[in-house]
Order: sequence, then C-alpha cells, then structure tokens
Amino acid sequence: MSDLFAPNEPQELQARRPLADRLRPQTLADVTGQPHLTGEDGALRRMIDSGSLGSMIFWGPPGTGKTTVARLLSGETGLAFEQISAIFSGVSDLKKVFEMARTRRMSGRQTLLFVDEIHRFNRAQQDSFLPVMEDGTIILVGATTENPSFELNAALLSRARVLTFRSHDEDSLRELLARAETTEAKPLPLDEEARTSLVRMADGDGRAALTLAEEVWRAARKDEIFDVAGLQEVVQRRAPVYDKGQDGHYNLISALHKAVRGSDPDAALYYLCRMFDAGEDPLYLGRRLVRMAVEDIGLADPQALVVCNAAKDAYDYLGSPEGELALAQACVYLATAPKSNAVYTAYKAAMRAAKQNGSLLPPKHILNAPTKLMKGEGYGDGYRYDHDEPDAFSGQDYFPEKMGRQTFYDPPERGFERDIRKRLDWWEKLRKERGGER
Repeated sequence: MSDLFAPNEPQELQARRPLADRLRPQTLADVTGQPHLTGEDGALRRMIDSGSLGSMIFWGPPGTGKTTVARLLSGETGLAFEQISAIFSGVSDLKKVFEMARTRRMSGRQTLLFVDEIHRFNRAQQDSFLPVMEDGTIILVGATTENPSFELNAALLSRARVLTFRSHDEDSLRELLARAETTEAKPLPLDEEARTSLVRMADGDGRAALTLAEEVWRAARKDEIFDVAGLQEVVQRRAPVYDKGQDGHYNLISALHKAVRGSDPDAALYYLCRMFDAGEDPLYLGRRLVRMAVEDIGLADPQALVVCNAAKDAYDYLGSPEGELALAQACVYLATAPKSNAVYTAYKAAMRAAKQNGSLLPPKHILNAPTKLMKGEGYGDGYRYDHDEPDAFSGQDYFPEKMGRQTFYDPPERGFERDIRKRLDWWEKLRKERGGER
C-alpha cells in the first residue's frame, strides 16, 4: 500500500521507516478498527458527505488511529493541515499557528489544526482556541487518551464533538498483520498459537501489533518459526497499557469493585491480577479491598474486614510475589461473602442528620451531672441503667428531644445481619412496651 504521508520519499528511505509508519492508511476506507467512525455509515463519513466539518475531540487509547484519521480528514476535505503537540508547544506556538490560519483563510482556505495530547494544555491555553474556533479560522481536532469530561474545559467541549476511538479487536489486529505480510512480501514466522499470543500482547494497540511483528521479523533466522515461548523470548513481552494516575487505573479499580459487589469471584480475580501484572502497588489494592469490606459487605459478614486487614498485614510480612496471594484470597472472600451496604447507607444518613441538627443538646437524662448546678438543671434525672433492667434493655430514647427518634441502620435479612435484624426488632418491641418512644 502506498504511503499518504511521504509520497515523494526515496524508496530506500521509506524502507528504513518503522513498519507502522509505512502502513498508515491512504484513505478513510483503509482505516481498520473504527467502523463506527470511518465506515460507510460512520460519523466522520457522514460529516464529509454533508460538506460540513466541525471541531472534534478524538478520545481513545494509543494506537487506534487518531493522528492518521485527522490527516486523512484534511486530505478528503481539502483543508490545510497543521499539527502541533501540547507536550512541546506553548502560547507563542499557538499564536503563530493561528496567524498562519488567519492568513490562509483570507485567501479562501480553512485550516484543520490537529492538536495531539490536547489535555496537556492548561485551562488558559485551552481557552485560547475558543475565538478562532468560533470565527471559523480553524477547525480543531484534538486527540487525547484521557477522559475529556475531566481533562478539557467545558467551554471547549461545548464547541467540539467528542468522537470515541475504540481499542482494536482481535479481527482488526489480524487484518493489520495480514497487511504487514503483504507489504513485507513474507509471512510472519509464527505458528498459529504464537500469532494469537502476539495479538493479545498488542492489547488493542495497532501500532504495538505492527512493532511487535517487526521485531519478530528482525529476530527470525531463515526458515525459523516461533512458538509462544519463542515469541515471548524474542519480544520480551510488551507491558500492559496502564497508567496509575489516569483512566486505565480508575477503570480497572471500578471494574474490580463492581465485580466484588456483584459476587463474581472469577471476574474480581481477573481484574485484581490485571492490576498486579501492570505494576499496581499491592498495598493500594489492599486498601481498596478494605474499603469494599466496609462498604459492600459490612456486618453481613463482620469477618470480611478482619480478613482484609490480615491480608494487608500478610503482604507487609511476605512482600512480593508471595504476598499477592493473601490479597487474592481476601478478594475471593469478599466476592463470595453475603452483601450489605446497610452500615454504609446508615453512616451517610446519620452524617446528613448530624450536619442538619448538629447543635441540638442530647436529652438531659443521659447527661452526667458532675456539679450541683448541673444536677439542679435536671442533668441525669430519670436515667435508667440498662444492665439493671429486664433483658438488659431500658428502652429509653437517646436522641435530642427536638429531633425525635430516627432510624438510619436497616439491616437486611442476609448473613450475620439476619441475627442483628431479629435483635433490633425485639428491642423495638420492648421499646414500645416500656414507653421509650416519644
């Protein structure tokens, strides 16, 4: 396939360029993995056919074609193409680009400005795009691997359409490898199992798949075919795409938490191991497991918190890699435990009540009276010592008089809380019989 981006480059220089660069698509129809955008009924194809292209934010993981598609858009619409990177550009660079675009517009040609890593620009830099977007000086196409809702200004987002690029699936990665074999005029020296393994190593990243293929070709001797073990030895395995401070991190934590809450130990273990494999701090995961124990299991199984703290201590004692097994055990324990968020919801309800009624004095009968003045004010009058009462229960009210009795904790009929429910119901019955309600 001919290369759109360096058509006049000498053949010997083209051959030295990375395979992923040489295989860049020539038209939108050649783009793989994004049919919802570039297909016949895709969002971008509809924009082009309408003759009206607006500003856009391309959001998606690395290696999904964001830069390539931006270049192809300029080619198919006749727009001048300018590209900058937010990593290497500042305000002065933006001013130069805007000025060139204004000059170009005066001669009747609009500019498509592609900004890679646009989320790296600060708020003021992002705001500088607004006037030139509004007056039509530029059509902005920004690319980001980060969630635009969190990383881009609302004013910028309101003027641009967010288009989501998806990770390559297995079929599109296999199509890329087939194209690579056509370009190189030779098959990949891999057996079928190793080929599948290479696709998985790419982790949805088309550029990574082609880079791995290139490494395999470089390493293979004449007539050599690699199996899975040989492939792993040659490429030394690609690290998973995962950034502890960004979306990949939070997405996997969310998936782990919801798998535990959903009582799916297999899915929970899978996400836990993905984070281990990506280099996540095991103690961070231990803290998250403790949080799950108190938020989603609570008193349905009081041992859950004990198990999670013990797992954290075991990791502290054993270190890695042995300590990870203790965290895995805690993860499975949580996923298979009865679930209850009754304490969690009771805590939130009680906190709201505390904020609304934080100045009310507790009822005087439960206040100590260390001085004659306080005793004269009625502090401690009528207090009944529960241990001296039948069933060790007085049934007195302990809420402030102006607030009235409240119910925050409502345990379900599950796990250990089934017994708590019976106990609370029994006490409520005694409270009514002994006049503790106001």
